Amino acid sequence: MACSATLFSLPLSFQKPSTRQLLSLFHHRYDSFNHRKDSVRRRPLVPVFCLSDGANQDTEPQAESTSAASSSSSLSWSSSPSISSNSTYNLCAALGGIGLVETAYLSYLKLTGSTAFCPIGGGSCDNVLNSDYAAVFGVPLPVIGMVAYGLVGAISLQLAAKKLPFGIDESDGRLVLLGTTTSMAAASAYFLYILNTKFSGVTCSYCLVSAVLSFSLFFATLKDFGLQESMRRLGSQIIIAGVVFITLSTSYNGSLPISQSAAELDLPYFETELTKPSSPLAISLARHLQSIGAKMYGAFWCSHCVEQKEMFGREAAKLLDYVECFPNGYHKGTMIEKACSEVGIEGFPTWVINGQVLSGEKELSELAEISGFEVDGIS
Repeated sequence: MACSATLFSLPLSFQKPSTRQLLSLFHHRYDSFNHRKDSVRRRPLVPVFCLSDGANQDTEPQAESTSAASSSSSLSWSSSPSISSNSTYNLCAALGGIGLVETAYLSYLKLTGSTAFCPIGGGSCDNVLNSDYAAVFGVPLPVIGMVAYGLVGAISLQLAAKKLPFGIDESDGRLVLLGTTTSMAAASAYFLYILNTKFSGVTCSYCLVSAVLSFSLFFATLKDFGLQESMRRLGSQIIIAGVVFITLSTSYNGSLPISQSAAELDLPYFETELTKPSSPLAISLARHLQSIGAKMYGAFWCSHCVEQKEMFGREAAKLLDYVECFPNGYHKGTMIEKACSEVGIEGFPTWVINGQVLSGEKELSELAEISGFEVDGIS
């Protein structure tokens, strides 16, 4: 064992002295201290450490390695959430951009009355886009979606760039993003329920894409918050979802095909006499629709149904395969005919042509095109 000692103010490099030398040195310093105790400041006694030859050399690199590892681990831990957040923000920005393009296209179709290109389900997309559920308090649903997706994309880009407007910090920006995606996911869940219960047999590819985007945005934002913080925010998320459900339900309950005032009426069944004569082309179209099994569903009190029949005229209307949904009149508590309920009718009239469910009045030229009746100049 080699000892490195410091006695009083001895340097660390002092070599091991003999016992006699240590005692002599100690007495010399003690005598000097007694003679000059008024002028000399007392120095502390430093303890003696005895280490093996290799211990001192090996300990310092190990300590430095441990310190470096600790520092590296601390750096990695502190930078990991930031990297994860940036990835989440970029993903949300990309998904928001896709949703913005989709809803902008649907908004254009809705505002211009154009026909949607539906890659899956044929004309089913138009049925959903033109139904009573395609607007919330009179505002077209695609327009609302366009605003929501645009907001998510803008916030995500701002969070990724660390440049939020109006003095908003990152923490508040993340909360806004979470609240927006929560409301979008809740709305998508509500609309999926409507699609499955009110549009039986109808496929809307745009609705499904929007639902996938909304849920993806929600879960990506939720994952960024982490499990512990997400649980702390669960109450506010439930409140947001509840507000969305109540808002949509209130909007649609106020725009049912049969109004609340009509529900109190007692209407006996009656037939409306048609006065317009039928053209030869209208009669040919009516026969063609009958031959392919096309059906028109309506209600005796529905003015739109009468107008649809008037487009065909008196003779052609009799050739149509028309299904009356209230053949016994309408009274309080009257149920719609089973044949009509199985179709999933949302309004009158409703056409079922080649498996497609079409709501609302249709021009004769449109019916000819859908049914494959190739005759020009129908009027």
